[in-house]
Amino acid sequence: MNDELTVEQHIEELRKRLIVITVFFVINVIIGFFIAKPLIHFLQFSEHAKSLQLHAFNVTDPLKIYFQADFIIALVLTLPVILYQLWQYVSPGLYGHERKATLRYIPFVVLLFIIGVLFSYTILFPYIMKFMMEWSNEMHIQQTIGINEYFKFLFQITIPFGFVFQLPVVMHFLARIGIVTPMWMAKVRKYAYFLLLVIAAIIAPPEVVSHLMITIPLCILYEISIWIAKLGYAKYVRSERKRLEELGMEKESIDGMLK
Repeated sequence: MNDELTVEQHIEELRKRLIVITVFFVINVIIGFFIAKPLIHFLQFSEHAKSLQLHAFNVTDPLKIYFQADFIIALVLTLPVILYQLWQYVSPGLYGHERKATLRYIPFVVLLFIIGVLFSYTILFPYIMKFMMEWSNEMHIQQTIGINEYFKFLFQITIPFGFVFQLPVVMHFLARIGIVTPMWMAKVRKYAYFLLLVIAAIIAPPEVVSHLMITIPLCILYEISIWIAKLGYAKYVRSERKRLEELGMEKESIDGMLK
């Protein structure tokens, strides 16, 4: 059991996991050296950017973008390793069925991250860019866009959605172990929406339409998370009911505890 280890053993175990993650990250940084340039060219000449004339305002801008893309590629490629090492670190303190259940979350986390980035890149980002360009034309302003600013804006819109899209799997996990319930999530819905508004304000450009374009999908995602949390909570109730019955508790008492 992980909780039977001493503090020194916990630190040593954590150190080993961090070393493994670091080694894989460095390897993926090297891999990213070969992927970053094609990725930048793909984004630079994509449907969203082909009509734009991108400029470098500093001598170091192209190199800065290259290393930013390399870092993001390495981070995404290392994500499964990070999750697996985290699972290995905490798994000794879990029961057998909990180990299997938590291990199954890793592919879904990676998949939802990719879906979130693709959703933002293919739906939200093009709309925001189109809106901004049309607004500039109406204001008779000629946009002179720096390539560093363009990619910074692109990453600001897309990457956070990869993490935000983890909400359903996180809620399912927390409901599966009984920390949250779908009933509680529905009860605090208005506070959750307010928090999502704040998150959208951080991600979105400072104008109302783009803000709403980001907030509405986040609110829909929260509702999906409630539905998915119901599935996880139902499994928690069944497992808890079985455990309490094995301890000899009466049905009425169990129903009262799991209400």
